[in-house]
Amino acid sequence: MSELSEVRNRHVGLIAALAAVALIADLVTKQIALANFSLAEPVSILGGFLKFTRVSNSGAAFSLGEDATWLFSAAKIVVIIVILWISRRVRVPIWAVIFGLLVGGASGNLVDRVFRPPSPFQGAVIDWIQLPNWPVFNIADMAVVCGGALAVWASFRGINLDGSIETKSAEEEKKG
Repeated sequence: MSELSEVRNRHVGLIAALAAVALIADLVTKQIALANFSLAEPVSILGGFLKFTRVSNSGAAFSLGEDATWLFSAAKIVVIIVILWISRRVRVPIWAVIFGLLVGGASGNLVDRVFRPPSPFQGAVIDWIQLPNWPVFNIADMAVVCGGALAVWASFRGINLDGSIETKSAEEEKKG
């Protein structure tokens, strides 16, 4: 096996492992939330800073687009496929981590949309973690946000999928 194939296999393995961990953590914690937290009475800890508030969200963040659940399901499927397609080019661990988090998070919420009531591709996502002045969210949302934040960081650092680093040209350095 060539060195390039070994690197590719390691990164595909890392993507798959992180996606699986994020998905399993999301599904398990949602089951715990369904069993232990009510819609009416949130559980407060850390002096009320953190609350466990179970809600069913058929929309996107901030409950936007509640009538377009099927569209969110379709979009998640497309996003997962595109990320998996692009991930074949990953040669550095940071992008494997990013893609693993994004695929795992998108998959967690997709499972809710496909399998939860009222019907396939119309299901509501179970959210249960609440911070002050923030919408209620779940582990899948955390994975997507962390993956997105890491993608922004890697992009600003100029780290490409293949591991090459983009640098400023001499003219850009003079300007900035």
